[in-house]
Amino acid sequence: MHIDIEVPETIAQRLTEQWGDLPHKLLEILAVEAYKNEILTSAEVGRLLGLPSRWEVDAFLKQAEAYLHYAEADLAQDRQTLQSLREP
Repeated sequence: MHIDIEVPETIAQRLTEQWGDLPHKLLEILAVEAYKNEILTSAEVGRLLGLPSRWEVDAFLKQAEAYLHYAEADLAQDRQTLQSLREP
């Protein structure tokens, strides 16, 4: 899909001076917000941004302060799984 947006030239110029590649920066912002809102997975963020490894995706999300969605229920489930693996 191709999306076009119009930005006044003076504003686009200032944003480009600050961020460099404006279309890519906007794509990064979109990816981070979609990840934070649980619309995209980290793997999908990587595909969207062309990041070749999981480590690069994790580093990108960490830098953007978009941390792994991990709730108390996830921890409880992980503990239960580990306990069942330890049992003979």
